[in-house]
Amino acid sequence: MRYVRYLCIAIFALAIISVALANRAMVSLQLLPGEISGWFAVNPSMQMPLFLVILGSVVVGLLVGFVWEWIREHGQRAEAAKQAREMRRLEREVARLKGEKHKGSDEVLALLDEAS
Repeated sequence: MRYVRYLCIAIFALAIISVALANRAMVSLQLLPGEISGWFAVNPSMQMPLFLVILGSVVVGLLVGFVWEWIREHGQRAEAAKQAREMRRLEREVARLKGEKHKGSDEVLALLDEAS
């Protein structure tokens, strides 16, 4: 199974390398469109290879998706934690009630009853 994972990683790496080699041309990235940048008298732009734009977009998209999913599942995580606390409380109560049930009785019978 480990070799299959290494094979998949190698194929993915080759795909990334081929995209990088095929898209080495420099492109100009501008933060604002030309019309809007005239209003603020600022035109921030930078030159970078196209493959960095592509891979950077993929990474940013993954990060946004992970954060979005983490926020979306907050309610489920909170509910699971609440249920775990309730389960621990109920287990303590059951243990306490079993201990009270066998007070003053034969120890062997109490152990047999606890095991079942």
